[in-house]
Amino acid sequence: MPTWDPDQYLRFADHRTRPLRELLARVPHLPAAPTVLDIGCGPGNSTAVLRERWPDADITGIDSSAEMLATARSAEGEPSAAYLLADATTYDPAPAAPDLIATNATLQWIDGHLDLLPRWAEALRPGGAIALQVPSNFDQPSHILLDELRRGPRWRERLGDLRLRPDMPEPDDYLHTLLGAGCTADVWETTYRSLLPGTDPVLEWMKGTGLRPVLGHLTDPAEREAFLAEYGALLREAYPTGPHGTVFPFHRVFAVGVRR
Repeated sequence: MPTWDPDQYLRFADHRTRPLRELLARVPHLPAAPTVLDIGCGPGNSTAVLRERWPDADITGIDSSAEMLATARSAEGEPSAAYLLADATTYDPAPAAPDLIATNATLQWIDGHLDLLPRWAEALRPGGAIALQVPSNFDQPSHILLDELRRGPRWRERLGDLRLRPDMPEPDDYLHTLLGAGCTADVWETTYRSLLPGTDPVLEWMKGTGLRPVLGHLTDPAEREAFLAEYGALLREAYPTGPHGTVFPFHRVFAVGVRR
């Protein structure tokens, strides 16, 4: 997992939490005071959405970044929740007996994350749900240009072998994995046309997510600034600013599995 900058991530908090709100709208009825796990809670923006949806819930946010959890516990996050520093790949949700395991834009960082879903489903109370959302925009200019730049003549020695993300499953893979884990399954896709404000907004977006492995690897400030300047120029050409801002298409995959 990359190192994280909570302030950078939260620059587009509304855009990042909108998919979660739409995901949770498809979660079926839960008890009045459900036990909820927010796996990959980040700076607590997703936890705050869960609190809005279920005000009386017993919520625990789990994340592997101490920096993110510090923000989550503050007024910028959701201080009424409990938080745990843990790795999603090894965390055992069974002792919590959750009614809901939610994970928002986290699983794309984890190799083989489909293997987690049967274990999570087994931990649910009967009628409990898994709700997940992952980006699926890795074939878009934001990521293609990043890959081409880091493998180009100037940067390939430093960044060419850097792995930015795991191989992503197809939507049908989530469907069949949840069904095989004894759940009903609701899987769908949405492409958002996000209108981003400001200067170099796609670069600023990527600095909060997809660029984190590169920025963590470029420890020399001059190298980092040089890379960002080149990448920013490519993004400005691919995503020109219009009269109302910069349109940034973003495709996402959603899945809700309910334990039978």
